Amino acid sequence: MTTTRPVALVTGASSGIGKEAALALVKKGFDVVGTSRDTSRVGPLQGVTFLDLDVASDTSATATVKQVIDRFGRIDVLVNNAGVGSMGAVEEISIAQAQAVFNINVFGVMRMVQEVLPHMRAQRRGRIINLSSVQGYVPAPFMAVYGASKHAIEGYSQSLDHEVRGYGIRSLLVEPAYTNTGFEVNSTRPDTPVQAYAQQREAFSRMMEKAIKAGDDPAVVAKVIVAAATDPKPKLRNTAGPTAGRSRILRFLPAGIVDSQIRKMNQLAG
Repeated sequence: MTTTRPVALVTGASSGIGKEAALALVKKGFDVVGTSRDTSRVGPLQGVTFLDLDVASDTSATATVKQVIDRFGRIDVLVNNAGVGSMGAVEEISIAQAQAVFNINVFGVMRMVQEVLPHMRAQRRGRIINLSSVQGYVPAPFMAVYGASKHAIEGYSQSLDHEVRGYGIRSLLVEPAYTNTGFEVNSTRPDTPVQAYAQQREAFSRMMEKAIKAGDDPAVVAKVIVAAATDPKPKLRNTAGPTAGRSRILRFLPAGIVDSQIRKMNQLAG
């Protein structure tokens, strides 16, 4: 089976940003394939075909992309949305736990990119949209592992964009800030907690919980994803939502001001 409609593959599409992005792309005229680690637990989304995918598995990534190509004959847009949060002080998070986060947030993106690129090069067009975060360029205490994974995606996406642009392909970043999803609840917690950090860590966790509940609707981020997928002249970096837009200013302020503001916002001494 093939289709003349553009085809989008959205990872982590069962809820939150991924779900809203899948629905928004359907409305924009795409055939959309959404993925989840367990599609048996996913309710139907009108216009979205669901496939099982574990981005932490080479075999699963290969099989999923093959299924999409076999069914639709093309992939025009890949939205790498699947990811996991991580909260805790650096000293509290084991290397094994950090590796598990990177295996999803970073290597999961790399697996999917390597699977779709041959098809996109052959058709000489495509968009790869990687979900980053304001924490890909602004540090946050007690989220070093998550922030490091998003810094990695920022660098990876920029290099990739230069490599593939000559083949009609773009690698683009979408950078949300606080978004009203299950991020805080579903983030991993330290597997080796240290009492010295407990009070500050819990204060940060409460702040994050409030910020996420008051954050942007996932549909706001989905709208930016659709724009990145369809704009004739897309931007490499696409901030999503007013908080993310304001955070861009921090890139251009003196380091000392940014440092003091981060410590003040997170109620850190010194």
